[in-house]
Amino acid sequence: MADYVLAIDQGTTSSRAIIFNHAGQIVESGQLEHEQIFPKAGWVEHDALEIWKNVREVVALALTRANLTHRDIVAVGITNQRETAVVWDKTTGEPVYNAIVWQDTRTQKIVEELGGTEGAEKYKAKVGLPLATYFSGPKVKWILDNVEGARAKAEAGDLLFGNTDTWVLWNMTGGKDGGVHVTDVTNASRTMLMDLSTLNWDEGIAADMGIPTSMLPEIRSSSEVYGKGREGGMVPGVPIAGILGDQQAATFGQACFEVGMAKNTYGTGNFMLINTGTEQIPSENGLLTTVCYKIGDQPAVYALEGSIAVTGSLVQWLRDNLGIISSAPEIEDLANTVDDNGGAYFVPAFSGLFAPYWRADARGALVGLTRYVNKGHIARAVLEATAFQTREVLDAMNADSGVDLTELKVDGGMIANETLMQFQADILGVPVVRPQVAETTALGAAYAAGIAVGFWNGEQDVIDNWAEDKRWEPSMDEGDRERLYRTWKKAVTKTFDWVDDDTEA
Repeated sequence: MADYVLAIDQGTTSSRAIIFNHAGQIVESGQLEHEQIFPKAGWVEHDALEIWKNVREVVALALTRANLTHRDIVAVGITNQRETAVVWDKTTGEPVYNAIVWQDTRTQKIVEELGGTEGAEKYKAKVGLPLATYFSGPKVKWILDNVEGARAKAEAGDLLFGNTDTWVLWNMTGGKDGGVHVTDVTNASRTMLMDLSTLNWDEGIAADMGIPTSMLPEIRSSSEVYGKGREGGMVPGVPIAGILGDQQAATFGQACFEVGMAKNTYGTGNFMLINTGTEQIPSENGLLTTVCYKIGDQPAVYALEGSIAVTGSLVQWLRDNLGIISSAPEIEDLANTVDDNGGAYFVPAFSGLFAPYWRADARGALVGLTRYVNKGHIARAVLEATAFQTREVLDAMNADSGVDLTELKVDGGMIANETLMQFQADILGVPVVRPQVAETTALGAAYAAGIAVGFWNGEQDVIDNWAEDKRWEPSMDEGDRERLYRTWKKAVTKTFDWVDDDTEA
């Protein structure tokens, strides 16, 4: 009997392969970063062929390091950066353009034209999402409108679209030689093209965006066998049996299976999800209604999500663009050289503001500066920006769900930063809880795949495997908390209305 599940985590900055055992513990892993391509201000692209090459390599790395072969793997799960759109030729297997990344803002004019007089709310009742540059559908329209010959090929049925889960699955199952063209409900719910109630593509919205439905992958559940690894690949014959968008995968890996349970992932951006059960809750407070997961034939479970565009990537920016630190972990030591932010607030609206504002016209601002402020204060302001943005999302979530969260489960790369975690608990006023296995995104995809093939017996095994590592209790005075938060809200208003009509997005 094969004893392990392999998860492929195709993320925004890197691709990883992680091997898990039955207890949900990491056995071994491999990771490779891919190039971030910035052709113009506001444009963000990835090379989909580089991503596919890296996926193959990290799978080989993880298996080699664990001294395992494909025969030891019972199933493969895939999790991925959502909303990043890949369009490729099904006969050659070649992308017609680079993948357009979720952070990219080039589709702003398309979004405004689609909204017309109805604006951002036009499709929200059906798809749970406001019209915004964030989602995949407008990106596909941009590719078909701007890449020579793409529209004709699409209308002839020669082009395929997918988020990176679909791209990886298609290639893993054979590519142009019989590759499976499938996505799961969680990824489909991030395109603006899927009806949340029927879990099918909405032909009317696809037509509005000029996207032939022949390009769209088949929508399946998050936990079932989609196909098997191709001959000549790293996992030949192994069932590929789980797909979850990265934030939904983390929610699954954190065992948030009950209504009202929530998690927050600290990655390139931050994403908080609260389980709302089999009921869709339309947001009145700038959140997204999304599919949380669907296990096989069971009903879909929904979530409310607060998406924050820039958190971990702000630390990268401090490292790569300004050179204030030489490695990401250094920010904690630098922030700890001072006692507070010195009055400085950093609002990282690099690609506009996501939840709860949805302001594409916003741009980043560092405010409250005096001669007193030094690089330690700026480092602290960078960390605090993540916590303040999370507080805004939590407030919206409490208002929409009618349930006040009593604690927040956290995961992702930034939770190693204890200074940030303590400030997060302080500014929220609720405990922050870190699990023993912090790689909950890959773990969630592994669970979905393992459940599909009977390696795990459903959600209860996930709950039994989850264990707490550390908890931070709030210790800040209530008056200080509200004063800091009030000043943050004032800082956010300084980023609005920056992009004019004659400014490049």
